[in-house]
Order: sequence, then C-alpha cells, then structure tokens
Amino acid sequence: MRKVIGIGETVLDIIFRDGQPISAIPGGSAYNAIVSLGRSGVKASMISETGNDRVGKMITHFLEENGVDASYIHVYPTSKSPISLAFLNERNDAEYIFYKDHPNDRIEYVYPDIYPDDIVLFGSYFALNAVIRPQVYAFLDYARQRGAILYYDVNFRSSHRDEVMKITPNLLENLELADIVRGSSEDFEILFKQNDADAIYQSQISFYTKKFIYTRAAEPVELRADGGFQKQYPVSPIETVSTIGAGDNFNAGIVYGMIKNGITRHEIDNGLTEAQWDGVIQSGLQFSAECCGSINNSVSVEFGNKQKKELEAALAAMEE
Repeated sequence: MRKVIGIGETVLDIIFRDGQPISAIPGGSAYNAIVSLGRSGVKASMISETGNDRVGKMITHFLEENGVDASYIHVYPTSKSPISLAFLNERNDAEYIFYKDHPNDRIEYVYPDIYPDDIVLFGSYFALNAVIRPQVYAFLDYARQRGAILYYDVNFRSSHRDEVMKITPNLLENLELADIVRGSSEDFEILFKQNDADAIYQSQISFYTKKFIYTRAAEPVELRADGGFQKQYPVSPIETVSTIGAGDNFNAGIVYGMIKNGITRHEIDNGLTEAQWDGVIQSGLQFSAECCGSINNSVSVEFGNKQKKELEAALAAMEE
C-alpha cells in the first residue's frame, strides 16, 4: 500500500474554555492529520522530535495506538517537549501560546523509505524554521526525487508575523517543491496582505505550482488548477465544538481522497479531472467537519473505522 509521511512539530495541546483547562491532547499540524489518516486505515509515518519526558512519551504512544509508525520521532535526551495553550473563544476558534525548549544541537532526521506515489505532508512554521531548514529541505528534496507527491499546507501563524521577510526564501522553496498548495485566508493576509483567491494564485502561487486550494473558514473552498480550471466548494454549516484541527483534518481528507481514488504522480503531473478534484475536496470537507464536532484534534475512531472499510473496498476494486 502507498504510504503517507508527515513531517512537522509535535506538541501537547492544553485547551481552555472560559479560562479553565478542558482537555490535553497530543497535537501539531501534520501530526493531527497523520493521526486521522492512521485511524482511517492509511499506512502512515511521522517524522518529528520530542523531549525525553512524560509529554514526549504521550505524543509517541498516541501515534502508535492510532496505527502510525513513530520510529522516526527523534527524542532529545535533555530537552522538554513543547506545550501549546489553546484558548477557545465564543466561536470555538483558538488563540495560541506556545512554550518550546529548543535544544542547542539539531539532529539529522532518519528517513523512511519512499517510493513513487507515496505522499509527503508538510507545512506550518516547522517547514520554514531556519534552525532546521537544512534537514527539512534535504528530506523534501529526497522525497521529490523518489517520486513522492508533496502536499504543502502553508499554515503561517500570526505569532510569526514579524518574521515574514526572513522566512520568504524558504517559503518560495516550499512552493517550488510542492505539487499541491493549501492555504487559508489568514495565512495569505499575514504573508502577502492579500485575501482574494485569484490575486493570490496569479501573483504568488501559479509560477511555482498550478494546484492551489484556498480555504476561508466557513466560506466556500476555492480551487485553482491546471489549464485555468477553477471551482468553488460550499462548506456545509455545522455546530462546532472546536476548530483547532479543522485545517489539519481538511488536509488529511484531501490526502485520504487521493489514495482512495488512486490519484498518482502521473495524474498529478498531467492535471486532475473535475471529478477527481470533486472527490478529494469533498473528502477534505468531510474530515474537517467531523473533527470540528468534538474537542479532539483528529477524526473520531468510529469515523476512522468507517473510512478504513471504504478505503479497503476501493483499493480492492483497483486491484481487480
């Protein structure tokens, strides 16, 4: 089976409502998506780092119990694992405070074997951070050379607003490496002071990649792709409990949809059909909506089991 490799930060999310902690869940942008994919029957691995502490053990164990290969998590022997405080407002959107104990020496990541049509999911500040950029770039370049599909979620937080100029070269490299770019209106407002999908696509994205997904919370998803293809996808109204993992699980659904629908490197290079795009975007919306209905950062085990059965049936049909 094709596999998905996530590379990104790991944290323990402590979630607050009305000033009181209500939950503590392992998280991280790529991490949340990878957990959902593991629950949904996708063969998945996570490349990251933790401290040598109780939180780090929780983060690693949570991956393993959800079917994700955690053998590429590097443990720093003398550092503490990162913590994130997420404060939910009346709309159940979160504001964050991050606490990180950065080690002095950065490690060289051990790579999993990568084969053509595997999918690499990367993004957020982890994919821009100058401290670990040589290792992250080397892995992404290796994956690209091995024929993997690279999915980039920009996911740029306002807490790094003052670093935009500094990280721009790394951002442009990521756009150049990526096959599909997904970003939110908040990302591009911070990075480029733009909030129009067409303007962003024409001025910032299309030179690097033709496949662009633009999300705007509860507003329709905007797609721009090869040959001038564009389409809007409405977001069904739902009652949210937490939006913390909404974007991460949208990414998970897109990746799941690509595997379920047998979308390969060849098809990515030659342009997806409208029906193929419809399938993967709807999968993204479905995963995102499921996650927003609970306090968890990923889809539920019950939802994942249902997706697992559908995936098994789809893959079996492809083999016939």
